Amino acid sequence: MAAVDTARAHAQAILRIRGLALAAAALPAAAAVVLLAGRFTGRIGAPGSSDAAGWDLARWTVCAVAALTLLVAGLTARAYRRAVPPQTPAVQLARDRAPELYRLIEELAERLEVPAPSAVALTPDCDSWLEDVPAPRPRRAARAGHEPPAPVLVIGSPFLWWMRAGELRALLAPVVAGTAAAADHEIAAARRFLRSLDASLDAGPAPLGAPGPGTPRPRRRGPVALTDRITRRLLGACRGHAAELERSVAGWASEQARGVDYGLRIAAQEQVGLAYAGWDRLLTRVALPAWRLGRHPAHLNAGVVSALTELSRRDRLADGYGSRLGDRPACDLLEEPGAVDAAVSRLAAELFFGAPASGGWRELEWADYPAEVVDAGWRARATALQSALDRLAPQSRPGAPTLTRLLGRLADGDGELLAAALVDRPAGTTAPAPLLEPVRTGRDVLVDHVTAMVCCAAVDTAGAVPGLDWLDGPVLLLRGVRRTDLAEPVAQAVEQGQDGPLRSWLDAADVRLEKPVRL
Repeated sequence: MAAVDTARAHAQAILRIRGLALAAAALPAAAAVVLLAGRFTGRIGAPGSSDAAGWDLARWTVCAVAALTLLVAGLTARAYRRAVPPQTPAVQLARDRAPELYRLIEELAERLEVPAPSAVALTPDCDSWLEDVPAPRPRRAARAGHEPPAPVLVIGSPFLWWMRAGELRALLAPVVAGTAAAADHEIAAARRFLRSLDASLDAGPAPLGAPGPGTPRPRRRGPVALTDRITRRLLGACRGHAAELERSVAGWASEQARGVDYGLRIAAQEQVGLAYAGWDRLLTRVALPAWRLGRHPAHLNAGVVSALTELSRRDRLADGYGSRLGDRPACDLLEEPGAVDAAVSRLAAELFFGAPASGGWRELEWADYPAEVVDAGWRARATALQSALDRLAPQSRPGAPTLTRLLGRLADGDGELLAAALVDRPAGTTAPAPLLEPVRTGRDVLVDHVTAMVCCAAVDTAGAVPGLDWLDGPVLLLRGVRRTDLAEPVAQAVEQGQDGPLRSWLDAADVRLEKPVRL
């Protein structure tokens, strides 16, 4: 029980800091009341006494300080009361959409002897946590005798599709055990105070053109600036206690969950790392090219299973996958896994990429990915490359979109000019997602576009087809075989102007250089 006592001790320390702040705000008003009462009773600075003038000056000074302090305290309290803590974007799961999942979680909470979460939500991330339900008016609820609702259990959606039902139960045990701490009044009050402090600092308007909520906001002016300064001082005073509070709560939950599926939890933790690797690879290599074109794959979670199944064939990290196939997958706990997967996949596109360049999102099935993403993406980049070639041509005269023309410009050393032209006017897709893709140089962009044009020519003249690899994304299939040897000759042509290796590759693949590429 040491972790419980430690958590409560740090919660009490945070509440003491809150109490000291309230006392500091009330102290000038209390002094003013004492001085005014002494004046009216004649005990302090009575009229006609020798020290009356001095006491009157002190009285009015203290009253002015008290009024100013109460005004600032009122503005600060109003900011805290109006601040809304941010909620993690998630897909809410009603009980009728996942009755078996709710039953599993409630049985788990009963075994742990803790309150069950009030609801379940899914997020497109490889993590799980408890999120408190915001209480709009906690004081009124307390007066009415209502207990605050239990927190919501947020589950990373890849876990539901990749893990077996038993593994998911074992993995969620320490998370569900955290509801005991959420039900503790002192810990809940301390967390609520900290959340109001954080939310009040984030309540200001974001700067124009800010890409997301994580963008630093400019410092505010006027009375709000004073409120922000007080809030930062309070947060600084609570920071150490807050960190130790959460660390102690985590230790408390871990102690409670130790007796529930402990051995299975060790195996489940190994699957967490594997699921994270597959999810990251799927988003950056497979989903991102589709998002650039305004298409969002409708079943990302089913895709991560395919990606990890492919990984099990290539990598020894997933050797144990075959032995797990006989167990029930956790997604079977949902009534309609496909509909839930579609909702989470749409949320992933909005969170990790933003809005498409034109129009709204269009749903994409995996069967349509090669034609509508791989081929369409190649041709969009080939079109952009052709436009760059036309702008660099004498008098900007357009030419035929052939590989002969492209390789001639690369052999002449025009790679830098082409790269600059492409960076100035990228292909007609949305900008790269900073969360998923690092900033690329002009040469990287040119390599990508030259590869796309070569792939288009191979499809048009050599019978190649676009394909999807679950771990690497868009690939070129020539005579049913994936070609992975294109990157090096393209890089030599772009970076060194040596088009010989690329011409040899094209000749071996029976690609016709003089035939125009279909854009």
